[in-house]
Parts: sequence; structure tokens; C-alpha cells
Amino acid sequence: MHDPFAIRKTTANTVCISNTPDSFRLDPVYYQLPIMNTKDLTQRADLTRHAHGTGALRTRRPAYVDFLPPCNDACPAGENIQAWLALSQAGDYEAAWRELVSNNPMPSIHGRVCYHPCEDVCNRAFTDSPVSIHAVERFLGDMALEKDWQFEKPQSSSGKKILIVGAGPSGLSAAYQLVRMGHEVEIREAGPVAGGMIHFGIPAYRMPRDELHAEVKRIESIGVKITLNHRVEDVLKEKEEGGFDAVFVAVGAHISKKIDIPNRDAGKILDAVSFLSQANDGGEPPKIGRRVAIYGGGNTAMDAARTAKRLGATEAMIIYRRDRSSMPAHDFEADEAIEEGIKINWLRTIKEIDKSTFKVEVMELDENGRPQPTGEFEELEADSLILAVGQDTDTGFLESVPGIEFQWDHTVVVNDQMMTGHDGIFAGGDMVPSDRSVTIAVGHGKQAARHINAWLDESTYQRGPRNELIGHEKLHMWYRTVAPQMEQNRLAVDDRAGGFDEIMQNLSEADAQFEARRCLSCGNCFECDGCYGACPEDAIIKLGPGNRYKFDFDKCTGCAVCFEQCPCHAIEMTDEPAIEGSV
Repeated sequence: MHDPFAIRKTTANTVCISNTPDSFRLDPVYYQLPIMNTKDLTQRADLTRHAHGTGALRTRRPAYVDFLPPCNDACPAGENIQAWLALSQAGDYEAAWRELVSNNPMPSIHGRVCYHPCEDVCNRAFTDSPVSIHAVERFLGDMALEKDWQFEKPQSSSGKKILIVGAGPSGLSAAYQLVRMGHEVEIREAGPVAGGMIHFGIPAYRMPRDELHAEVKRIESIGVKITLNHRVEDVLKEKEEGGFDAVFVAVGAHISKKIDIPNRDAGKILDAVSFLSQANDGGEPPKIGRRVAIYGGGNTAMDAARTAKRLGATEAMIIYRRDRSSMPAHDFEADEAIEEGIKINWLRTIKEIDKSTFKVEVMELDENGRPQPTGEFEELEADSLILAVGQDTDTGFLESVPGIEFQWDHTVVVNDQMMTGHDGIFAGGDMVPSDRSVTIAVGHGKQAARHINAWLDESTYQRGPRNELIGHEKLHMWYRTVAPQMEQNRLAVDDRAGGFDEIMQNLSEADAQFEARRCLSCGNCFECDGCYGACPEDAIIKLGPGNRYKFDFDKCTGCAVCFEQCPCHAIEMTDEPAIEGSV
């Protein structure tokens, strides 16, 4: 249940907002705002609209409804974000974590590496700032590791076996869900550790290895078998010899795309994935020299440049052929790179390399935003070049499997049930045509598990109906607060050089609970008593905590005051049902 913000008067002209007593005080001072007049808090009644619902004959009646909050709709992993935020704000953290992991088994990881599209659509942004959903998710994930909360093991076995190829986020997610359904699962991974691109492609300053390994270990503890250093070359043979009933192929995009740059006796040229993998494996770091150039404008390019600085490069510069507004990297990634001294050469493309001299051409954008050459050239100096121009998935081992088809970019064609053209072989994650991220891969794994489970049962999985999406314009905000997003502490720039210590820090319990309480519960009743207190006819009955309310239609006049006072739009006014026999 939501606790509405408490507003306390502090001076003649200001009030303070606080969730609970002084234990939740935001140092050094409370947030302050001018005292608002009544007209700022509650809209005046529209008597012309009320005329349609009141009188001797009621023409409309209220009904409690549920909408789809935009955060839930935007989550690629399909988390019920609003549900676990509500449990978090009530302080029931283990219940919140269990609700979260019903859809995503790796919240400590996702709270760090997900690019939180849920926050991009958060309706709270129209009040002050979005809820920091990823920060609360990380808080729950880290608390679960600290307190050693474990998944509940399945109570029955289906007798079915599934082979998963690849221990990245998609494979781990599918394995977790399939084991919970009662199936026996084995993951076979070509690399020496599980985690896929989370381990090999994301630096430790963003994803520390202890938390990564702990979340993988917990998935193993539920009954998932992971076999490392085992490259699958013949899927059909391994399926038959292992007695597997189905296969889910979830190999990550580990192959760097190639680019042809004319060169004469060029210095060291590395691909970004191999560079990051070697830098992250804890062994001998790659030798890159004093000056390093990185070619590309995605998140991988930013990570490569920042990693190069940590490995001793005195100068790391990114060369990108478009401008900042067109770069695929997220803004905060570029901001942090620049903050750490990375120079980004926008609208530049490498034309030729002569030893350590890079000849780059200045580009300009045409009316369609495409880079066009200008004929103007510059020279840059670098000891090595790291190519970060995209990754491909190695799907060659599937080419001999009858029925499997491929797209032009070598991704695998799957149907609506995520099954390839070969019966019983499913694919997801980076292997299928889709945007690529850790969270999308986890969502693919969950969906694949549902489809595999249905296929094993000789049925078809169909997702249930979804409620209508609710936008900010439908909310009836009869209260206004100024409670902006809590900022996560960050490691100082001077302390980042030469090491891979984590940059973003966890929220405290007080801050995490405050952040969870910023949720507006869009579209779903949170029992704020707004309708109960506003009804002039005493027509609303409280059913107890967690059970919401019901209407007494013997008393209700259809005045719509409850509808207008519901801040989250969990009440709709509907036409009065026709009376049988009436004309």
C-alpha cells in the first residue's frame, strides 16, 4: 500500500516533504516548495459534466479498473515493476525481490547494466523526474545476495530434458524458467565462465564480477547444470546423444564486424570485443601503447576507450563518422567517457593508416542526417586502433541443420513461438533479428521457455490479454510534490584512473524506499482512500488492506467525485447497465 507523502510546515512560506519520520530525512535539508493554495491541489468541479451523472435517475456509475503502467509495458524482460515497487515501499523487500525474479532472475546485474527504458516512459517525469527504477532493482538484487535469498526449487519433474547452447543472459534466463517448470536443463558454454557478453563485453567498473558470479551461482543452485569449455559444433548430434527433447540456441554476438581501411605498415589493430574480453579476464592485459584510437560510436566504443585509459593509455580518442545526436551510444555513456578525459572526434572517418598516422576525412550531414564526405582531411596520431563497429553472432554451426534459415546478417529466422525451421530447435537473444541488450536477451529467454514448455506439452503458448496503456494525461493528480529522483553516489573521477572499481554506488535503504515511494501507481489502485474520503454519499466500502474497495450502488448517485479524486485513474465512469424490459 502506498504511503502518501507527508507534508509538514516548516516556515511561513515553505513546507517539507517526507515519507516517514526523521529516519527518512534527506540530508542536508528537506526538499522545500512554496505552500500551495487549495486551487492548486484540487480542481474545481465541472458542474456541466456532473449534470450528466446525477439527478433522479443515475445514468453513469463508477467501476474499478486496472491499466497497464508504461514502465511495465516498456520492460523487455516483462517485469511487473509497479508490483515490486509497491512491495519495496512497504519495506517487504524479500517479497519485492521474489516478485521481481519471477520474471528476471538477475536483478543485481540488471540494476547495473540495463539501460532502463522503463524510466524513459515513466509518468512521474511530468511531475518532476522519473522513478529511478534501476537503482531500486539493484538495491533489491544486492540485498538478496547479502542475505543469501535463494530461489524456490521445483516440487515435481516433467521428465523432459532441454539443451541450451550459450551461458549468456538469454540462455541463463531460459534455463532458470525451464527448471522452475520442472524440466531438466543443461547449458553448454564454449567459454571458460558463464555470463556471456555480460562477462566478456562489460567492464568491471560497470558490472563487478562478484555480483555477476553470485547471480549465476544462484541459478545453478536451482538445478541448472552448466558445462563450460564445451563448444557445440553439431547440434543434432548432441541433442540425440544427450537424450534432449528440445534445444534453445542462445549464442551471443562475440564476432566483431570487419572494416577495410587501406594501411601501410599499420600499428596494432584490435577488435573491441577481443580487447574487452582480454582486459576483463584477469590475465595479461593487451598492449596498446600510449595513444589509442577507437573507431565507432556505440556503447562498446565508449567502454573500449575508458578501458584503454584504465590500462595506462595517456590518450584515448574516439573517431565517429556521425554527430553526437546520431550516435548509438547512450548519452550518459558519452558523458562519462568525456568526464574521464576521452576525446571524441565527431563527423570523422578513417581513410588511410600509415604506421601511427591516421588520415581522417571530415564529414557533414546531409538533409537526411547521413554523413557525406567533404574532401577536407586531418591527421591524427595513435599507436593502436580498436575497431568497435558492431558485432555478429556465429551461426555457422547451424547451417547444416535441415530447415533452419538465415537473414542477410546471419541471424536465425524463427516463428512466433521462437522455433527455427527445424522442429524442436528454438533460438533467441543476439541470434535472432532484434535490438540487442542484456534485458532484451533475458526477455527472449523467458519467452522461449514458455514456448518450449508448451511445445513439449504438444500445445501452443499464447500470451494473455494486456490492459490498456495509461498515459500521464489520464492521471488525476490532486496533490503536487517536489521530490526529485535520488542520485546514486559515484566514484570520483580522480579515483577511477588505473583501476576498475565500480563507479555507480548502491542506494541506502532509506533512499531506496524513498525512491520506491515516488511511484504514482499509474492505472492501478493503491488504496490511498481518495475515493473513500471524497464520496459524498458514503457509497464506497473498504475491504481491508490489499483488497481495495467496492461500491454500494444503492447509495451511489454517479456524481463522479470518486473518479475525479482517484490520482492514478483506477476508476472509470461507465454507462448505467440497461434495465431488463426498459424501452
